[in-house]
Amino acid sequence: MHRRVSAKDFCTFRTHHNISVFHQGGFSLKLISQNNFVLTCGDYFLRRDLLFCNLFKDGPCPKCEAGWEHHGGKCYNFTTNKSSWEESRSFCQSQGGDLVKIDSSDEQSFLERRLKDVMSEAEDKFWIGLTDSEEEGRWLWVDGSPLNERLKFWNYKEPDNWTGKDPNGEDCVRMGEKVGAPDLKCWFDKSCKVPHKSICEKPEKTGQRSYVCV
Repeated sequence: MHRRVSAKDFCTFRTHHNISVFHQGGFSLKLISQNNFVLTCGDYFLRRDLLFCNLFKDGPCPKCEAGWEHHGGKCYNFTTNKSSWEESRSFCQSQGGDLVKIDSSDEQSFLERRLKDVMSEAEDKFWIGLTDSEEEGRWLWVDGSPLNERLKFWNYKEPDNWTGKDPNGEDCVRMGEKVGAPDLKCWFDKSCKVPHKSICEKPEKTGQRSYVCV
């Protein structure tokens, strides 16, 4: 992946990372790691503190795109627009992912902590990729896999399939507790039609990139 970098971009980049640059002509800048850079053309060399970089080694791409957060080999987007469960899923798919599937206690803990930070009030919950819309009581993730009985994080008395506002009941799952959930149990079933924010998920990126100054 290549990106054209203006002089303004580069100065901002240099200042942000506290690096020193020495130059005499045109150059190509390559990123080696989060804090290490190298100039590969002309009579330039670049250093951060007293550490010189390897001139022939590219660095990895960022694991996640801007607006996505990295954790455990996956990228997450905490979508603030409110929409139905199906509409939320369609949006996630349009971004190359899907509604989140929670595969471990560690992942649940990460999401629980993040939602506690971003929720504005108790009902400001987020859709996840779990539903029993095909068959009542048979909970499936968006990839078709069944809910692992050892990895359930239902809040007290959930799921209850309440029909008070929707005669079809509550077939989709939202999560989050503004006050936090030390036991991690913050899943709630809800009518799939209700607009909520959502959590999109996709695999982290791999690859190489270089910066070319112009």
